[in-house]
Amino acid sequence: MLVEKNIPLQAFNTFRIVAKAQALARIASESDVRALLADPEWATVPKFVLGGGSNIVLTGDVKPLVLKVEVRGLRVVGETSKDVIVESGSGEAWHDLVSWTLDHNLPGLENMALIPGTVGASPVQNVGAYGVELQDRFDSLDAIHLETGEVFTLNAAQCAFGYRDSVFKHSSSASDGAQALGLKDRALILRVRFALPKVWKPVLGYADIERKMAEHGVSTPTPRQIYDWVCEVRRAKLPDPALIGNAGSFFKNPTVTVEQCEDIIAREPKVVHYKLDNGAVKLAAGWLIDACGWKGKTVGQAGVYEKQALVLVNRGAGVDGNGATGGEVMTLAKAIQTSVYERFGILLEPEPVVL
Repeated sequence: MLVEKNIPLQAFNTFRIVAKAQALARIASESDVRALLADPEWATVPKFVLGGGSNIVLTGDVKPLVLKVEVRGLRVVGETSKDVIVESGSGEAWHDLVSWTLDHNLPGLENMALIPGTVGASPVQNVGAYGVELQDRFDSLDAIHLETGEVFTLNAAQCAFGYRDSVFKHSSSASDGAQALGLKDRALILRVRFALPKVWKPVLGYADIERKMAEHGVSTPTPRQIYDWVCEVRRAKLPDPALIGNAGSFFKNPTVTVEQCEDIIAREPKVVHYKLDNGAVKLAAGWLIDACGWKGKTVGQAGVYEKQALVLVNRGAGVDGNGATGGEVMTLAKAIQTSVYERFGILLEPEPVVL
């Protein structure tokens, strides 16, 4: 197992922040992990799992051993009476998986087209878009423990999915003498399996999709049409990380009680909100940020995207240290949090992992 030293990470994070990994190992299979665990130099050092780097903010060089996930493979592995089970290696790009499923007449992921990042990162974040979350199509996953080298399988309940949340985002902690389940920094996801419905129904209801249906005079869109429309909408609203460094949506959409929402509506009648099945109300974080006047503002080389206030961007080239630093990004993020809290009484929670 080759461990590379002092590896630039600018190409491995979509913010294009300049930083280095003191040590980096490329993981193509569980045997690569086991080789590291058998090496006295690397067995017990702290480790950081890196997928597509689309959900991280680097505030300096990374000291833990970086495990760059490069597990490949896309295939159908089985079926049930209701679903076809598709398996993807964790190192595959998420959008490539979505495209592959449609090319093989296996719809169900089309609403989540163009989400950046890798398949292995998708359960960690429980990614979602336009009314569909990963947990709605999830079957199971295989992961390897970074201390024991044991490969284990988790179902949806064991992953403890929540809004942009899972067991992989929480550390273990002792509670009443027992070890609470938490797999943050303790496991690397190898493969993810999805249950795609044999009887497909479109997931509609979002304004952007409804507008596309009206524009094209379509009342019952096909999976491919939804896929194409989602791609068009995302490309129009969100910056391409290859051109403008960013980590996608920087803040989670906050949820509030009906009473809290009514109080905000009384002061801000135009606030964008959505009622949830559990009785709570989700507010559009982008609207809250925009209402506070942040769209287009900058701190150093970090800025708020002009077309979508929920996205923070690297306005610099990111070459030779001229782009935004992680410190500038986080200074901007904290200023936005303060502004939104002072006006609406809501503390926005960042989505990316800060290193």
